[in-house]
Amino acid sequence: MTGGKKNPAIGDNAADLAGSLIRGDRHALAKAITIVESTRSEHRTVAAELLNSLGAVSNRSVRVGISGAPGVGKSTFIEALGNHIVDAGLRVAVLAVDPSSATSGGSILGDKTRMETLARRPEAFIRPSPACNELGGVTRRSRESLLLCEAAGYDVVLVETVGVGQSETRVAEMTDMFLLMLLPGSGDELQGIKRGIMELADLVVVNKADGKMKELAERSAGDCQRALQFLSSRTRGWSVSVSACSAVEGTGIPAVWEQIQRHDEFLRSSGQLAARRLEQARGWMWSDLKEGLMTRLSEDESVAGYIQGLEAAITERSLLPPDAADRVLQTYGAGTAEKTKATKRKKCD
Repeated sequence: MTGGKKNPAIGDNAADLAGSLIRGDRHALAKAITIVESTRSEHRTVAAELLNSLGAVSNRSVRVGISGAPGVGKSTFIEALGNHIVDAGLRVAVLAVDPSSATSGGSILGDKTRMETLARRPEAFIRPSPACNELGGVTRRSRESLLLCEAAGYDVVLVETVGVGQSETRVAEMTDMFLLMLLPGSGDELQGIKRGIMELADLVVVNKADGKMKELAERSAGDCQRALQFLSSRTRGWSVSVSACSAVEGTGIPAVWEQIQRHDEFLRSSGQLAARRLEQARGWMWSDLKEGLMTRLSEDESVAGYIQGLEAAITERSLLPPDAADRVLQTYGAGTAEKTKATKRKKCD
């Protein structure tokens, strides 16, 4: 929750914002995330300075990605888990990715309205962000937001995806634990999710184990546990477990938190956490590189005009798409090389 009066101590420059952020100011954290999510050029400059200044900040935050099909109860589960974590004396941040409005681009559901009790706790921070047509279940700047939450001193960062599917796996690339949520009687759902996302899961939780669904949920957990025996775990030496819980009643939540702690301790003691964080950093670089190349291609007027001609050729079926893409890369590469040579000649002159 980020309500309250604006803190006058928070300046507009990166240094002031970083100082307030490190002191745990939630308004500063909200402002920092807004800046890194912005596409305005002046904000991108401040965001780069801010992230560079926080690069040396060390934090032992536990990064947990949470995914599940719509209707599985992700928000209710996260609220129950978040309250349990806060009750244990820790601070928790939730980065919730919501579906986007086709008109405004903003969040449709607004997870803060669905986590009322957690949102009122001063030890918790909830940030809903629109997916903005991004694939992978996360936002374009989820990695930056995660780093900002860690710099602000949050012990646990929960990243909730917009949904689940083969494309909803990017969250696993930026977190230490990937928690997959299922509904009771999810045999058909498992077929839809496919093998790929199951192999990424470090923990599987069958939610809604209450009332008439309790017995079915427990049976589904057992079936899923047996199915996992035929899949390899992405974490070397870790046995993926399946838990049944009721986010509404709060039953099974302590057991889930215990599994998250066990996994974190296992990663640290086995030395795999450091390797996973390095892999996360490499993934971040490649993600930004792809986005940057697409942005430069779209902003380069000469290339944009050339692309329009290629699109027309594709429409007329006189050129295949792979050939068109290759020509764009060659043209852009040649243009970049020429600009580099011109810059060098100018320096020599």
